[in-house]
Amino acid sequence: MPVTLRFTPADLGRVRFAMSPVWETLGAVRLLSPEEGKGPHVPWLAAIPRDVDLRPLSILLPRRGYTPDFWTPAPLGPATSFAMDLARVRLTSPRRARAEIARALAERRGAATSELGRSLLDGDPAGTLARLCDLIAAAWETMVEPYWPRVKALLDADLAFQSRRLAEGGIDGLFAELHPTLRWHDGVLTRSRGDVEHRDLAGEGLVLMPSVFRWDQVLVIVEEPWQPTVVYPARGLGTLWHSGGGDADRALARLIGRTRAVLLTGLTEPTATTTLAHRYALAAGTVSEHLGVLRDAGLIAGERHRHEVRYRRTGLGEGIVAGKG
Repeated sequence: MPVTLRFTPADLGRVRFAMSPVWETLGAVRLLSPEEGKGPHVPWLAAIPRDVDLRPLSILLPRRGYTPDFWTPAPLGPATSFAMDLARVRLTSPRRARAEIARALAERRGAATSELGRSLLDGDPAGTLARLCDLIAAAWETMVEPYWPRVKALLDADLAFQSRRLAEGGIDGLFAELHPTLRWHDGVLTRSRGDVEHRDLAGEGLVLMPSVFRWDQVLVIVEEPWQPTVVYPARGLGTLWHSGGGDADRALARLIGRTRAVLLTGLTEPTATTTLAHRYALAAGTVSEHLGVLRDAGLIAGERHRHEVRYRRTGLGEGIVAGKG
């Protein structure tokens, strides 16, 4: 179901870009859950240490449903540091933090009555807030900070690309290809999937925030204290952890071509052409041509899902990908 945002003329001039290191850190923690698809982040997940118990964070990060608002303050801009981000989280009122933690646990079956849930609710609210902030810092240091130059470079590249598109084509040009699940028509931005929700921006403007670790969803945030915000997967994130690989990767690339090898390897779940184009920063026509060759070779197959065709690896494709590992 759609989520819609209606713009006034004033809102068209109040579109800005931002990024949030704390948001990325919590997105990284979320990927530790078995409920989450791993997508292009499998190599990163295999490399990160697992010596910090992050369950007090994970229990508050469900795949769907409410998560506390206090630990993702509205982003200030594209140059916010992790220290600045986390300092704002630490300034949260303990009473507010406890109320939001209670709400998040109540919406997840059995969470509030579990031993972990009770430990978050029964302790001193200020102490719980400090504990969660310390865990966010630990997650940053072990999971994200060592890779932050690479992650930030991708986010910066997305912001530069989208800013150039906005400068050259205006709002129409920006929203035409910001992400495949977004549509722009007659002053209304629509996300084609999710719960039914509508917001008149009424001069508040819109924040656009690319994300690396929220790789498979576009999120529309309209609740205070956030300025209305759209979080979208960063363009090209499918290339983030790809370094050319070992001998088997190079052999596959020689056999079917580098781009086709990357697309075949990256098809960890059924995916549409436009999504693959965004994920690998390629033209949709180029992706379509390569998928056609892979399909004709019997390595992938297309299945219609509503208005789009999603491609998946066949048994032969799975065997080739498994064989190269």
